[in-house]
Amino acid sequence: MIHHLSISAHNPKYVAQVLAELFQGEAVPFPDARYPDSYVALALDDYGTTVDVHPFTTELIPGSESDTMFQQKQNPAASIYTVTHAAISVPVSEEQIQAIAAREGWRTRHRTGFFEVIELWLENRVLIELLPPAIAPSYLAFMEPQRLKQFFAAKAAST
Repeated sequence: MIHHLSISAHNPKYVAQVLAELFQGEAVPFPDARYPDSYVALALDDYGTTVDVHPFTTELIPGSESDTMFQQKQNPAASIYTVTHAAISVPVSEEQIQAIAAREGWRTRHRTGFFEVIELWLENRVLIELLPPAIAPSYLAFMEPQRLKQFFAAKAAST
């Protein structure tokens, strides 16, 4: 289970606030002074779901042998796109997601395939797949362990 995710944004505070709105939670400054201008969107749910939002040019690199965490580095040549994305259950409806996306001018679409998700592109560059209450059960049913094993076994057999 994923409880925590870190992403970058051009406007970390604002992106954290929008995520907190989707979570119906809160956005707060990152609690470590070593990471200025970073924020945390707290879902305040039973799973401890949080998304850290760091400044766009931030890169996390492994720390030294004596450092158990990581170091933060600024890379002004960073690409605006990333493979990082997450599927996150939210307590708001698809209509609320669409309204928030429209307000922000951020791309969104209802995607179907193996399961349904609402794609929301934060700042039109970072993908999060949202699972409102109406579609979360079908996603969870698809991800049920035995069904997932059968799905991947069938895919492997067909290649």
